[in-house]
Amino acid sequence: MVSPRGLPVALDLVNPGRSAVPGLSTVQRAGVGRAIVGASDECRAAGRVPVVKTGPMTDAQPSADRRLAAQALAAGDPTGWFEPLYAEAAAGTSTVPWDRDVANPLLVDWLRTATPSRGTRAVVIGCGYGTDAEFVASQGIRTTAFDVSPTAIRGARARFPNSPVTYRVADLLDPPPSWLHAFDLVIESITVQSLPSDIRARAITGIRDLLAPDATLLVIADIGTTPGTTGPPWPLTRADIDSFTTPDLALVRVEAIPRPDVSGLRRWRAEFHRPPRAVD
Repeated sequence: MVSPRGLPVALDLVNPGRSAVPGLSTVQRAGVGRAIVGASDECRAAGRVPVVKTGPMTDAQPSADRRLAAQALAAGDPTGWFEPLYAEAAAGTSTVPWDRDVANPLLVDWLRTATPSRGTRAVVIGCGYGTDAEFVASQGIRTTAFDVSPTAIRGARARFPNSPVTYRVADLLDPPPSWLHAFDLVIESITVQSLPSDIRARAITGIRDLLAPDATLLVIADIGTTPGTTGPPWPLTRADIDSFTTPDLALVRVEAIPRPDVSGLRRWRAEFHRPPRAVD
């Protein structure tokens, strides 16, 4: 199915709901067949340079990410495969399987239900080449985006030379102290699933620590039914989604949404909210 502009459209058969992002007002839409259209207009407006689109990762095509991840895990460095992967992609010898020319449609659809207030601060985790971060910034949100790979960050800055996004090299497992409890909106899209289960709890703690009082966390991830599958990726089970919650971080809504790019597969889209700081 295509839109009137000729862009691919996927249908999300989930009822629209409320967003808990501080300062954002919800826009109600009628019907349940909501169109998700690619967000390349925002990318072009940001002054991006053309890129080569990559294909989906499949078991039939041995992928560089699994080869490099196996090497890094054997060396005891579970995040050590991202930089070699982006370096190989920069050299033209590999591709980054999750890189797309448009923002994640589950993020696009969710964020377009709300109008950001002036001063909203967002951070995009594991931003890669920056497509999601650019869409967030295009909605008037003050956006920081980071990746553990210096090559990825250089690629994002080159791809979007006129970007309003603040791109940083940083590690989710050891974020800058100034980022702790600093953001009103934290966006985690398919980063946790790229980490093995033995460091997943630490990564989730790092994500929670970025949330300011009265902040929202959005998590997008492939759906897993059993833990311990061979990866990457290591899809998240419902128990993994629930593990983001704490006494001061509540699950607002979780959806299982069909992937528009891969038939028969679905992704979690989960929204969490941290309450405002109590007034003494």
